[in-house]
Amino acid sequence: METLSLFDDSYVARVLAVVAHPDDMEYGGAAAVACWTARGADVAYVIATSGEAGIDSLPPGRARPLREREQREACARVGVTDLRFLGFPDGTVEYSLDLRRAIAAEIRRFRPDTVVTGGFRETWPGGLLNQADHIAVGRAVVDAVRDAGNRWVFTDLVEDGLEPWGGARTVLAFGSPLAEHAVDVTAGFAAGVASLEAHAEYLAGLGASAPVPAEMLGDMLGTTGRAAGVRHAVAVEVLRP
Repeated sequence: METLSLFDDSYVARVLAVVAHPDDMEYGGAAAVACWTARGADVAYVIATSGEAGIDSLPPGRARPLREREQREACARVGVTDLRFLGFPDGTVEYSLDLRRAIAAEIRRFRPDTVVTGGFRETWPGGLLNQADHIAVGRAVVDAVRDAGNRWVFTDLVEDGLEPWGGARTVLAFGSPLAEHAVDVTAGFAAGVASLEAHAEYLAGLGASAPVPAEMLGDMLGTTGRAAGVRHAVAVEVLRP
């Protein structure tokens, strides 16, 4: 891995994480969240779907409450209590005005200085193909950050009492092949592992391919940490609205 520059997150005080599925934040992002909440930052999660199509052995109607319950526990383990599910269909999320509007509404509601999302490029680092929901949601997040600050886009939001918010200074995308920065998550590593472990039934449903959280995150965040000169780090693509 090439050398990464440490991202200066000293200003981060209000973070809105918007991802496609329960567990998406737990592959490194939650460790950063644990660092931020430990120093007093307010963090909220918005999940586009409920991950109801993610367990092969469970029909969506049974998987939905299980995955929402596991995500609540995962949030609690890194100091997050503000969690919302948008109800878009797992596996078939499309980039759309409805998706942009829903995310822009959450940005206006929470009024963050930093917005976090997952990798939305066509591939993951290393060339593996990304999943369609991740691409659609991540692209919509980037556009919704701008939409949230424009009074004349989605005017119904103003009518609903959600005034424009253009105060998001940064969008951080975890898991991007274009990442040139890293967030030091050494202090939040253990909590990040615990957050992924909260998805116990989901991980069990993956069978033999399921990762062991401590091993997988230790390897991934340790490798990134060495590239950034710290013990553990998560790579991020930094976008400025």
